[in-house]
Amino acid sequence: MADETTQNPEEFKPAEMASTPGAGPADRSIDFLLDVPLTLSVELGRTKMIVNDLLQLGQGSVVELTKLVGEPLEVLVNEKLIARGEVVVLNDKFAVRLTDIISPKDRLDKLT
Repeated sequence: MADETTQNPEEFKPAEMASTPGAGPADRSIDFLLDVPLTLSVELGRTKMIVNDLLQLGQGSVVELTKLVGEPLEVLVNEKLIARGEVVVLNDKFAVRLTDIISPKDRLDKLT
């Protein structure tokens, strides 16, 4: 008895992703990825504290971080390190000048 749900996989591909004769992977458009939202964050430093110390924090409290003055900040996309940089001021706002981009190979190595 043949499986009636088996169909040609080509039928389920969106028109722009369907393979065409002579079209290799490099010829396919990835424009649909350009609107995927990502979260970019810059990490100044970290610390650990117990709940009691956290509850004691108030206005004017100082929280010491592990990062030293002059150390590069970490730039993260979706919580994955992609670059390091330094703080700059741009139009009266903080910004980050990227000083080191993590190579794609190093990023992939950290995933495994």
